Amino acid sequence: MKLSASQLYDALVNDYGIIGETGNIKFTVKDLSILIKTKDSVGNLLQEWLKAWFTENSIDFVENNNSQSFPDFLLNPDDFTKGLLEVKSFDFDRGPGFDLANFDSYCNSLLTHAYRLDSDYLILSYQMIDGQIGIKNVWLKKIWELACPSSTYPLKVQEKKNVIYNIRPSVWYSTRSKFKPFNSKEEFLSALNNTRYQYPQTRFKNGHWLNKVLKNYEEYTGEMLVVE
Repeated sequence: MKLSASQLYDALVNDYGIIGETGNIKFTVKDLSILIKTKDSVGNLLQEWLKAWFTENSIDFVENNNSQSFPDFLLNPDDFTKGLLEVKSFDFDRGPGFDLANFDSYCNSLLTHAYRLDSDYLILSYQMIDGQIGIKNVWLKKIWELACPSSTYPLKVQEKKNVIYNIRPSVWYSTRSKFKPFNSKEEFLSALNNTRYQYPQTRFKNGHWLNKVLKNYEEYTGEMLVVE
């Protein structure tokens, strides 16, 4: 059964009712089982559970064999330029600490695979109390609905010793956040482009980056974006 990301979200949240449900992680060797109370493995196991849920519900998908590359799943086995789904999870009590994408890899990929702009992010927040994992909320977002500006760059990034590593998310669900998510993919692209101009390592090779991305996006989607 082929589902779009929004149809999948509806099936998971509204039909299956995952929000508010609980689970746990157990590890067994021979006749000794323990309940895992640390959070280190929760994200990976939630993704494994989702994969099993896809299979159980006969949802078409292709899993990325490289766990370190984007995306986690492809929901359209007939067209790998559509239905790209990235899965993220975080501890609700600590807030979103995941990366949206590696900065350099993402920028480079848009030159030839600009359709990645339309990828969906399925995000699960959880709380763990004494080994019991409760699903607090689930969101389906585009990257521009998660990314935001910052006080340092037009785009919030992870920077260490003046080197940008990753694109970081906003706290999109909070009304108290100082920096709000972008309103459109055009705003996001503008912030990404301006960050590349501001960042010394990409400043001098950024002259045609945006135009190349816009051209590639139009070639794949037929949509002409206008970015200020």
